[in-house]
Amino acid sequence: MPRPIEAVIHPQALAHNLRRARAHAPDARVWAVVKANAYGHGIERVYAGFQAADGFALLDLDEAQRVRALGWRGPILLLEGCFDARDLELCSRLSLWHTVHREAQIDWLAAHKTQAPHHVFLKMNSGMNRLGFTPSAYRSAWLRLSGLTQVESITLMTHFADADRDEPGGGMARQWAVFEATTRELPGERSLCNSAATLRHAPENAAVRGDWVRPGIALYGSAPDFPDRSIADWGLQPTMTLRSELIATQDLQPGDTVGYGSRYTALRPMRIGVVACGYADGYPRSAPNGAPILVDGVRCEMVGRVSMDMVTVDLTPAPTAHIGSEVTLWGQGPGGAVLPIDEVAHAAGTVGYELMCALALRVPTRVDD
Repeated sequence: MPRPIEAVIHPQALAHNLRRARAHAPDARVWAVVKANAYGHGIERVYAGFQAADGFALLDLDEAQRVRALGWRGPILLLEGCFDARDLELCSRLSLWHTVHREAQIDWLAAHKTQAPHHVFLKMNSGMNRLGFTPSAYRSAWLRLSGLTQVESITLMTHFADADRDEPGGGMARQWAVFEATTRELPGERSLCNSAATLRHAPENAAVRGDWVRPGIALYGSAPDFPDRSIADWGLQPTMTLRSELIATQDLQPGDTVGYGSRYTALRPMRIGVVACGYADGYPRSAPNGAPILVDGVRCEMVGRVSMDMVTVDLTPAPTAHIGSEVTLWGQGPGGAVLPIDEVAHAAGTVGYELMCALALRVPTRVDD
């Protein structure tokens, strides 16, 4: 029989989280962000759950072609725009919308021959300092684009760096002030909100909400502002479950150690379970003693160092657990139990994004019925 580990994708949870994002951004249209192969879930696996979105936002042309091949005829946005002038040919053929964040991309558009003008998102660097035109150069870029016959519409765009925290006069407030002052007299739709801004700021501020919101991680059942708020606080549901089974148990006496480096030492008689999952499956090697894990839906703690193919767990809270008991590494457990991916990531010193995207190819993945 195959090794007892699998990842399960939950389309109903994806659809639920999309509805939650829409509820936080009334009157705005919603991009379902599916970059990084839908945050490790697989574009083809999430498509059914996101069909109520107003558009799909992603990074590269391969992902765009995959979404079109699934039958999507609505808007698709390239969040980083074109990487080469030749990319515009496929943008024209597939009717892709694309971000413009540097002068060369305007030059390519000006030289591009197309029968159908393009929808572009003009990105401002309002303080994130990754992509975008500086505020002083933004209006000039807008004027250039507005004069091109190759351009049908220009949506004004920026990206917040600090929307996940409340800080009066802080980073998001400064970015918003810069964006608002620079674009005040410019026509066109607006797109500003990522997951954190959509959940925390869009409901009360129509100007920040704009015309399009771009939720990403929230759609996949991770809170963008964890640990301040959890998915339960936002009414989100886990969309990926990583599950396995106990494949062995061991009885320890005080002084016995567990795993490489003898990182854990038993202080009392105890029983531990061995789980068929390790860092080669995408579970974080940095997870410490005490990292949360569910056994038969009961919250337990990991002990010992994560190895390539196995982790070990203290079975004290689950005395009836046995070889074959179901183990939930993150996601939806038996009996309605939930282990949010954020809790596992936080224990390991990282974020839920990384765990989702790091799921290994060797882990069989299926879509829940």
